[in-house]
Formats: sequence, structure tokens, C-alpha cells
Amino acid sequence: MTREERIEIPLSRTKLILAFLGSLVFVALGLWFLVHPPTTNHWLFGNRTVIFVAGLVSVIFFGLVAGILFRKFSDKKPGLVLSRQGITDNSSGISVGLIPWTDIQEIRISKVMNQDLLMIIVRNPQDYLDKVANPFKRNVMKMNYKNYGSPLCISSHTLQMGFDDLQKLLMEKMNEYAS
Repeated sequence: MTREERIEIPLSRTKLILAFLGSLVFVALGLWFLVHPPTTNHWLFGNRTVIFVAGLVSVIFFGLVAGILFRKFSDKKPGLVLSRQGITDNSSGISVGLIPWTDIQEIRISKVMNQDLLMIIVRNPQDYLDKVANPFKRNVMKMNYKNYGSPLCISSHTLQMGFDDLQKLLMEKMNEYAS
């Protein structure tokens, strides 16, 4: 690979559409819980407060996810770029842009809600948190840092590459460039 070459992994429009439609289903279910809650005699699922909170959380969370995914439809930038400088992440709503290889200590696999993620363990996690202005994005990154050891994670969920191939490629490039 010459200095000018880079590997670009595009966003998967099909995966984005499917995730967007799935989010809309959960928004609709949340609205149904809010407007016309189901009735049952179950001690937990029959509790109107529990149903209301579940509906509200569903509408807010999946509404945000749907909004982020909708914005990604018009994004022409690649989802992930690997170069001599580092990893440029544009794969999700909490992407931070360029992560230099010199900052990366380790790439670790974590499973979050049945989804495999690549946690990018960096030397200076607070620097990445400090440069994020959006409070929602910063809080999600803080939660990732607290629970998984890094504010930075990459998923293949929106990329035109499977998880195993993505992990293998990132590990190869990290070994090639970070040393």
C-alpha cells in the first residue's frame, strides 16, 4: 500500500434501510403503548406506569436511532477508511472521525445486546470525549467508556463488510501501521 492508498468500506444502504424500518416498528409499538396501552392482569405488564415508561423510552430511543439512520441515507462518505494515518470512522451516529494508529493500544471484541462490536482502546480516551460537542453523543461515548473500556467502538452493522472480515482487516492494518 503506498502512502496515498487507502481502504474504503462503504456504508450498506440495505442494512441502513432494514435498521431504519426496524426502528420505525419500535417507534410505532411505543406509540401504541402510549396511546392505546394493552390490558392484562399481569402484575408487571398490566401496570399502566410500566407500559407508559416502556412506550416513552421506545419512542425516544428508537426515534433518535431512526433519525440518525435517516441522515446516513444521504451520507456519501465511506463508512470506514483505513490509511497510514489511522481509522476514519463514519459508520454510526457516534463516530468521531480519524483515530490515529499511534493512539490505538488494542482492538477488543465486545458483545453488546447480542451485537458484536470492536472496541478501539486508545491511550487518551478523555481527549476523544472532550472533542465531542453533542451532549447525547458524548454521554453515549461516556457510557461505552465506563462499561466497555473505551468511548470508541466500530460495528459492521451499517458497513458493506461482515464482522469477522472487518476484525481481521483492522487487526492486520493495526499490526502493519502501529509498529
